[in-house]
Amino acid sequence: QVQLVESGGGLVQPGGSLRLSCAASGFTFSSYAMTWYRQPPGKGRELVATIDTSNTPTNYADSVKGRFTISRDNVKNTVYLQMNSLKPEDTAVYYCSCVSRGLRGQGTQVTVSS
Repeated sequence: QVQLVESGGGLVQPGGSLRLSCAASGFTFSSYAMTWYRQPPGKGRELVATIDTSNTPTNYADSVKGRFTISRDNVKNTVYLQMNSLKPEDTAVYYCSCVSRGLRGQGTQVTVSS
């Protein structure tokens, strides 16, 4: 079954950290760039970060540069998003996506609040 499954979201205080994971199955994960998106409450979707097939980040949103790090493990078929120094405005549902395959996971909620 072709799917992407995110995990690792939750409630965290401002300044805290979370690591999101996205497990891929049913396709040749190592052959595709992967992207994290987010959708804040009441707002549209925005790109967070993209990584190419060789584990090189190719794009970060200006709002997360220096705080978030995207990475991947092509053996575990998993892409990660390490989020540090979290702010309330990072609150959103976070999705991973394989744009080239038209795939998107179900999302994981991240809430940053004291």
